[in-house]
Amino acid sequence: MISSRELFIRRRNRNRAKLAKSTKGRPRLCVHRSGKNIYAQVIDDTSGVTLVSASTLDKDIRTSIKTGANIEAAATIGKTVAERAKQQGITNVVFDRGGFIYHGRVRALADAAREAGLEF
Repeated sequence: MISSRELFIRRRNRNRAKLAKSTKGRPRLCVHRSGKNIYAQVIDDTSGVTLVSASTLDKDIRTSIKTGANIEAAATIGKTVAERAKQQGITNVVFDRGGFIYHGRVRALADAAREAGLEF
């Protein structure tokens, strides 16, 4: 019997393999969500460097949200990471949802990042 963690890893690897074919040098907006928080990073895979990051654990964001485990917090993180990326001159990225389903908090983060100016 395959565990749920192994299924998650398979989904993540399948998603990243498809992204690797279509990135064309663009940085990757990677999303991770836990039960209590949500994290987003813009990663340059050619040099292996994180360019921009935001999470619900950041001090300035933590004070403005009630909890890190809801759609409003995810939207705040999406907006914040997009603003920080635009300050670095990054406007076009590839969205990496990892092994997470594009629904709920992941979708809210992506929509907020698009509204704030990132293209993907």
